Amino acid sequence: MGTWTAPSAIERELEEAKNAGNWPAFFDALALADLFVPQERSFQDAHPTRVRRQRVRLPQARAEAYVVFTEGMLPAPTPELVFESVDLRWFCESFPPDGPPYLAVNPGTPFETLLPASPAHRATWALHDGRRTRRVGLEQGKVHALHVGGPLHGPVAFGLACGAHLSVRNGMFWNSLAYHGQGYTKERETLRDSWGVTTREEWLVTTERLLRADMVSPVWEFALRVRQALAQEFAGPVDIEHWRHATEAALRANAERAAEPRLTPDGVTVAQPRPTAEVEGEIAGVQRVIGRITRYEQRFRADGVLGEGKYVRSVEAWDYGRASQMARWGVGARFGTLAEAEDVVVRAGKACRLAYRSWEELSAGFVLGRCMQFDEEEFGHWYQEMATAHRELTGDPGSPWLNIAWS
Repeated sequence: MGTWTAPSAIERELEEAKNAGNWPAFFDALALADLFVPQERSFQDAHPTRVRRQRVRLPQARAEAYVVFTEGMLPAPTPELVFESVDLRWFCESFPPDGPPYLAVNPGTPFETLLPASPAHRATWALHDGRRTRRVGLEQGKVHALHVGGPLHGPVAFGLACGAHLSVRNGMFWNSLAYHGQGYTKERETLRDSWGVTTREEWLVTTERLLRADMVSPVWEFALRVRQALAQEFAGPVDIEHWRHATEAALRANAERAAEPRLTPDGVTVAQPRPTAEVEGEIAGVQRVIGRITRYEQRFRADGVLGEGKYVRSVEAWDYGRASQMARWGVGARFGTLAEAEDVVVRAGKACRLAYRSWEELSAGFVLGRCMQFDEEEFGHWYQEMATAHRELTGDPGSPWLNIAWS
């Protein structure tokens, strides 16, 4: 036990309490932990609203026990076996009178703990569960990592770090590629409700679209690219009016080119000019986008999301970062394999390196993309959650952004 490294803060806290014989502290920590119950996938697919307790024979105890794992001790996902997330209260309330004499926490691992499960012991569990000071699971808005079982350096870690905003926001290990998330059924429900993804084929299509940055609005990206071109041409900051005028000129030029005769295999094709009202409406829409971007950037600078005098280069990070997360979500829902997820994560990291020059630049692009899609300039939770994630990822000593070089 002395040479074993706890995979995460969850197991470290439990281990320290157990080794010290401090069982009240052990149960306090256990009451705050997500606990995962193994299930046959075929049963879970047929009964998605049910969770069965697995009863096994433990030779070392010469008795039977129900089995549960803490998050850092979960094995790599396999096609046939899945895990559902419960908590200590679930065991307190659903333990049958004829249940086994033990609850086995992390059986078969270096941190196996057998807990007596008599009615008196379960009353103690319930007492500690009732004293919980926060939600079950890893604390949201903080950086969490697997110190064993998750990459901390290299291309996979880099790609996972590109999606770390959402790991911090959701209270997940940023570097867990062998991902179980909130449990098999919950991961499938989230993909269905948030993304419309219910099959492996839909997951593959969605993942590829994100890797192509095909979901971010081309209008946002067009406006940002015009400013980026001006900044490179004039080697300095771009005045907003200069940006507006250049964008309008580009849109008018595009409309004129679209109406020019073209030589095709069928001969010369004469296109009809676009209606003036349509072109003017497009220009007005892009000008509104520029206004929104400018106001967000002002707030970003005030909150430290963007450095003074800096601007957002691109919002493609909004898709690349979500591609990194989608890879893991697909593993949790058993739509994709670990090998496929690793490929997606590495590709997302490469795309981010091409589009940005630093973690800070990537972060500003990701946050702007999320705000442009959801926030409506309310600076509500869509923005605040990401501002918090940015501060944690740029300030926490354990953050991947402080331990993985960009170049």
